[in-house]
Amino acid sequence: MFDSHCHLTDGRFDQDRAAVFARAKAEGVDRFVTIASDLADARAARALAEEEEGLWHTAGIHPHEAAEAGPEDLDGVRALLTDSPLGVAVGECGLDYHYDHSPRDTQRRLFDQQLALAHELNLPAVIHSRSAEEDTIAALRNAPAGTRFVLHCFTGGRALLEVGLELGGWVGFSGIVTFRKFDGMEEVRLVPQDRLLVETDAPYLAPEPHRGKRNEPAFIPRVVQAIAGIRAEAADDVARYTTANACALYGIDL
Repeated sequence: MFDSHCHLTDGRFDQDRAAVFARAKAEGVDRFVTIASDLADARAARALAEEEEGLWHTAGIHPHEAAEAGPEDLDGVRALLTDSPLGVAVGECGLDYHYDHSPRDTQRRLFDQQLALAHELNLPAVIHSRSAEEDTIAALRNAPAGTRFVLHCFTGGRALLEVGLELGGWVGFSGIVTFRKFDGMEEVRLVPQDRLLVETDAPYLAPEPHRGKRNEPAFIPRVVQAIAGIRAEAADDVARYTTANACALYGIDL
């Protein structure tokens, strides 16, 4: 299985990171993409990917960090991804109007720039969108034609899903699909098999029965099983095609 989106440089893994990888692999999760939130995190992600088999990384600037980012940060993201054979995507980038840690116009400008960078480098963009559906749709429609992207940890509405699929995007689902009050089952069913990914977003959003605890890639089977139940598919089939989809999105040849 492939954890297509996790944050393994997070300090909550500092005491037992090797054990986290070992537990994941014991559960059949042996491929991971660790996602960066800013340039310093991207450098740490690259260093970790160079140490761990089956691990790739991204480089990008999260909307929470947009206010602190200057042109040199975007140049650094470009240079890192150009130089690193393990760098497979731009991001995490996007819009977050729920927390508004950065001014919205700054978020929008940096999101547009990172979508353009993804197209320039022929890499996908890993997209975060929270409480910003209309502006996310506008940014995707304005992005250079052919830009590849994934709507990660999808909890959006039908409009964003339909536009994302129309534009050729992938859609990632996390442990939220296991929550008792999850109300996105129809969206899970609507994603074609060749566009669906599974992720943990570790250390965040641990699935049931681990909700409220630190999340980790070993919990991906819980996400796979929940997706299989919602879509009335076999869990083995979901594991197989979501792994193939993550490889296709990130350009990983296994």
